[in-house]
Amino acid sequence: MQDPSFAVLQKVRNGERTFGITPRISGGFITPEDMIKIAEVAKKYGGQLKITSGQRIAILRIKPEDVDSAWEDLGMEPGVKSTYSVKNIHMCPASFCKRSKQNSLKLGFRLEKKYYGRDAPNRTKIAVVGCLNACASANAKDIAVLADKEGYVIRVGGSAGYHPRLPDEVAKDLNEEEAERMVDSVFEYYSENAEFGDKLGPFIDRIGFDMFLKGTMEIYNSKESSNISE
Repeated sequence: MQDPSFAVLQKVRNGERTFGITPRISGGFITPEDMIKIAEVAKKYGGQLKITSGQRIAILRIKPEDVDSAWEDLGMEPGVKSTYSVKNIHMCPASFCKRSKQNSLKLGFRLEKKYYGRDAPNRTKIAVVGCLNACASANAKDIAVLADKEGYVIRVGGSAGYHPRLPDEVAKDLNEEEAERMVDSVFEYYSENAEFGDKLGPFIDRIGFDMFLKGTMEIYNSKESSNISE
């Protein structure tokens, strides 16, 4: 039997195969209705709930024959559409937090709407946070947008996986519009120039940060010129 879609095989115990499913929860914000729905689906199919590091709620221990029905009952999108796509945007509480320097949630939700599920050379994580404390492990994301009093900072190539990597700083002191345009430029250069299977950090290491920055800034400046002419 083929493994079900939008489900991750869990550890096989005594020959029993069970799966985890993880619905999309934008920015980690969830309505009481959706919270109840997730709990009811987990209860119906004998699942176990797990709060994930990706600001989502996974339902574990679902039998393979129940996966499609569980998704149908949820009526929600999967948290990850494919291995080669952008995952949900990670966000801190920002406007609810006394430490935030900007209301970064506005930018975060715009990027979530624009990038969730977009095709990419490899799985891509983006974080948007309201201060340099970098909650949501922003510095370990492929693209990090961090707010400071002077504006937004953009860092790229961070990773906390098998090959940990500190991010490179692309720009700082950007306003909200400039920060979004810089994220667009980073993603465009990466998508157009990386090889299939390249994570952003290793791609930058292979071509050199100077070349990556030069190519990204050329795209950024062309977008800026286009906006001015319009």
